[in-house]
Amino acid sequence: MQSILRKNIDDLEGYTPGEQPKQPDLIKLNTNENPYPPSPKVLAAVRREISSSLRLYPDPVALELCKRAAALYNVGPENVMAGNGSDELLSILMRCYVGEGDSVAYPVPTYSLYETLVAIQGGESVIVPYADNFTIPSPLFFQSSKVTILCNPNAPSGTLEPVSEIARLARSVAGLLVVDEAYIDFADSDESAIALVKRFPNLVVLRTFSKAFSLAGMRVGLAFGGKDIIRSLMKVKDSYNLCRLSLAAAAAALEDVEWMQRNVARIQRTRRTLVRGLRRLGFDVHASQANFVMARLGRDSIRWLHEGLRRKGILVRFFDTPELCNMMRVTVGKPREIQALLRETAALLRGRGVTQRAS
Repeated sequence: MQSILRKNIDDLEGYTPGEQPKQPDLIKLNTNENPYPPSPKVLAAVRREISSSLRLYPDPVALELCKRAAALYNVGPENVMAGNGSDELLSILMRCYVGEGDSVAYPVPTYSLYETLVAIQGGESVIVPYADNFTIPSPLFFQSSKVTILCNPNAPSGTLEPVSEIARLARSVAGLLVVDEAYIDFADSDESAIALVKRFPNLVVLRTFSKAFSLAGMRVGLAFGGKDIIRSLMKVKDSYNLCRLSLAAAAAALEDVEWMQRNVARIQRTRRTLVRGLRRLGFDVHASQANFVMARLGRDSIRWLHEGLRRKGILVRFFDTPELCNMMRVTVGKPREIQALLRETAALLRGRGVTQRAS
């Protein structure tokens, strides 16, 4: 069957997600999951939905969820579409706008799924390197690509661009601008590019329930854009792309934003502790606006540190690429988990003769 497989798929490496171990006693700081549970209203809504109604198909357009999201984010229901996580929405956008040989621009390092989705379409990735400060690279403002993508806050750096820069980028690029706001709820500012959707017909903003709303297991995302864009995306999505339980959970989550915000505040406090602790240990750490931090140590690979932490029962994310090999990305867990990480990291560094910085 290999002879009839599309060549670009045969050549594709595929996206590698973070490790999902089966051992229950590990401290899991590698996949940016929220350490706190979803709202009790979410759990109650899911329990109510577990009934004989599961024999029925779910709402194909997620109307109730889109109405609630529209009211919360001050857009019209026609400006919202729900997807099976923001990953599915990214895939739908690529299928709509990217054909064989079409270009998609994005700064790197960033979420590596973008490259995979472009390759699946037979498109061409236009890779624009970030500078050390992770501000938008100036070449991105002059793109003629069919699609330009900006992850904001960026993964894995956690850095955030202000909405004014998003507006400038939307005015500058020739094609569609996709702003991936998977981590925006963890930012100290409450600015969001969703406020620009009414002004820029070439703008799509993606959000997810996986992070701040603690619903990674439910796989729900939202796309915000002009009604013409949303209408086009609707043509491409699967008929019933969200199950009844996911729809109930996401709708209930939007009714209890205060619960989410309380959890976010806890994560922000722990994030500050994590950043201070890693800097004292000698890491260079960007001022993250996400629920993770990127920590660099010197110039050489720190695979040894990643493996040493794993032997201690602590998972962090290590990217085995030349530009990221001296970096680990750490999800902001509960305070006791972060204290364990800092303690074990300090011990491993001492074992390598790395001196801790003065407080």
